[in-house]
Amino acid sequence: MYDEETRATARAAMAGGESLNSISKHLGVSRATLRDWRNREGRRTYPSDCPRCANGKLPGTSYAHLLGLYLGDGCLSKHRRDVYALRIACDDAYPRLIDETADAILAVHPSRPVHRVQAVGYTSVVAYWKHWPCLFPQHGPGPKHRRTIELATWQQEIVAECPELFLRGLFNSDGCRVANWTSRTVGGVQKRHEYPRYMFSNESADIMQLCQWALDLLDIPWRMPRRNALSVARREAVGRLDEFIGSKS
Repeated sequence: MYDEETRATARAAMAGGESLNSISKHLGVSRATLRDWRNREGRRTYPSDCPRCANGKLPGTSYAHLLGLYLGDGCLSKHRRDVYALRIACDDAYPRLIDETADAILAVHPSRPVHRVQAVGYTSVVAYWKHWPCLFPQHGPGPKHRRTIELATWQQEIVAECPELFLRGLFNSDGCRVANWTSRTVGGVQKRHEYPRYMFSNESADIMQLCQWALDLLDIPWRMPRRNALSVARREAVGRLDEFIGSKS
């Protein structure tokens, strides 16, 4: 994989009449690759182009959604020839979630098929691409809660522009909307009071902080009843989340 600066330098050199052999020695890029870049110069983007290291375009809203899903229930696994599989596990009880996950992946990388692999009780939504690590630099060995999870600056900018969809991905993967109840005494009579609230659970303190940050961007109050669980229970806050998350289906 070559970054856009290398591509641009090579194209400028070719446009200036420098030989492919000279450019290849200078940049360490094969002549076959240089010829391919030269022949495709007239096209703006190509099906395999990466939004981070080439000329591809990254749809911010869909990516914010997919990032939330990935941090919740996603992983990358390396296959032959440096191809990576993006896998996001979705509970079979929520077919809408499975469809949304497939749509988000397809929007981010539309030139390759999205597969649905059935397992016991869940469906893995899978897509193959060499450039998934470019889009998810959080990838690394071991479970996410055992390593540092930090967003790159460009990821922070996308989430700041689309916090609603980022939160939708997080809550649809590792969260839920539940009905809670409490009892209170009114006029000497104990009455049951029910109310909805959102819960988000994750063992990674870093991912939990990202959820808190996104909620803060929208001025949605939250609290931590446990170290690995976040609650949004105020009526106005629940109503705000209902606008772009709602119950799983």
